[in-house]
Amino acid sequence: HVQLVESGGGSVQVGGSLRLSCDASGSSISYYEMGWFRQGLGESREGVAVIDRSGLTKYTHAVQGRFTISRDNDKNTLSLQMNDLKPEDSGIYYCAADPESVRLGLGWTSILYWGRGTQVTVS
Repeated sequence: HVQLVESGGGSVQVGGSLRLSCDASGSSISYYEMGWFRQGLGESREGVAVIDRSGLTKYTHAVQGRFTISRDNDKNTLSLQMNDLKPEDSGIYYCAADPESVRLGLGWTSILYWGRGTQVTVS
């Protein structure tokens, strides 16, 4: 099992930047596909960015060109650099990991491991 803890959230003005981190323990993240998901108030959870074991990344259209997902297997950390933030980026951001697959679509319900989330507020 892997345990995931997010950090780096906060309040930021429109156009600002934040860097989220997800520290993993209990297992090496090299065994997992990983991703970032978010959930706005009253909204369903959605995929933001995912990264496979080889480092191949995919982004939801709304964040392409503004967000960058990366992984450091040596430090056992997943990161999300968020630039040019917009109010619609607000929400709770969750780190996720699965030994099989982490994808942007509705299949997120089958992902095995989740962090507790970190709040991002853009105003």
